[in-house]
Amino acid sequence: MNTAQPLDVQPTPLALLLLGRETDPKSERGVECPGDLPAPSDPDLVERARAAKAKLGDKVFVLGHHYQRDEVIEFADVTGDSFKLARDAVARPEAEYIVFCGVHFMAESADILTSDKQQVVLPDLAAGCSMADMATAEQVAECWDVLTEAGISEVTVPVSYMNSSADIKAFTGKHGGTICTSSNAKRALDWAFEQRDPSTGKVLFLPDQHLGRNTAVRDMGMSLDDCVVYNPHKPNGGLTAEQLKAAKMILWRGHCSVHGRFSLDSVNDVRERVPGVNVLVHPECKHEVVAAADYVGSTEHIIKTLEAAPAGSKWAIGTELNLVRRLANRYAAEGKEIVFLDKTVCFCSTMNRIDLPHLVWALESLANGTVVNRIEVDPETEKFAKLALERMLALP
Repeated sequence: MNTAQPLDVQPTPLALLLLGRETDPKSERGVECPGDLPAPSDPDLVERARAAKAKLGDKVFVLGHHYQRDEVIEFADVTGDSFKLARDAVARPEAEYIVFCGVHFMAESADILTSDKQQVVLPDLAAGCSMADMATAEQVAECWDVLTEAGISEVTVPVSYMNSSADIKAFTGKHGGTICTSSNAKRALDWAFEQRDPSTGKVLFLPDQHLGRNTAVRDMGMSLDDCVVYNPHKPNGGLTAEQLKAAKMILWRGHCSVHGRFSLDSVNDVRERVPGVNVLVHPECKHEVVAAADYVGSTEHIIKTLEAAPAGSKWAIGTELNLVRRLANRYAAEGKEIVFLDKTVCFCSTMNRIDLPHLVWALESLANGTVVNRIEVDPETEKFAKLALERMLALP
């Protein structure tokens, strides 16, 4: 007879969320999108989007991130990276509705920076960011306790990448830190180290380890030995107090699922396949990829570099495929050959959740007087997150 007793195992909230059995409106994983969406096969989607946008007029301002599908970008009033779009929203105070075609943390930033009279809408709440999800408020608070126990929290300044949740931005603001983008990461790190004694000062960089490492080593002359990786899934981050004290850069164990897929093999392979190719990658790529590339830069830098490139030049781009394909089509007539760095097609799966049916549903709902999928950051979180963002805006 089997006398074994059933184990009393209670799944954690995170486990339930991953299994799709719980929801968390603040999570980058997103929640179920309410409402009835138009069918993706509806041949009238484009006309419906145009009609709804025309009916709303100046009341709506549509932001489109560079990684969005072409069918969505068509209806964007402005395009850009996450921070540029948030600032564009601030510059349109007359717009009652900000429809952010991007991901959750971007819409949060727009809500933080815009006025209380403006309402930010994310067409699909499931459009999150896996990188931003790699650092939760609870994990970061525990990390700070570890740094405190090691006696280094007072000499450590947090610097958080724009690709982070409002909670992480608020933690950064509360602890004297700043936010950075991929284009101003060096300026942010220079500022952070200036806030402490140069001989003992440290930076806790959240949540993308690769951007932090590449900026420190490639742009600031540090060594790889100056960097340690804090793993939130291991006791004390998997680090000893001695390792933490010896480090200058404490990198959070996070990464972009798209940029992290590029490898040194990808670079070597494309050089063999396309003689004379220029390899241009985003700084969210692994260090060995950045070291092997010809050029490195933010999304905006990539776009400007290709715009200025001579006719007949060849380029392999290490960033999201929607953007690479759009640039390849745009400059084909000028004789510029632009290819994706990897052989395997890779879109940003969460960014691609914003499709035409979701956009039509959001616009038509607004046109009919119903605000759907509004993104609201609570006042306390907004206060400190805005402080961190304002520190970034004040960087020289």
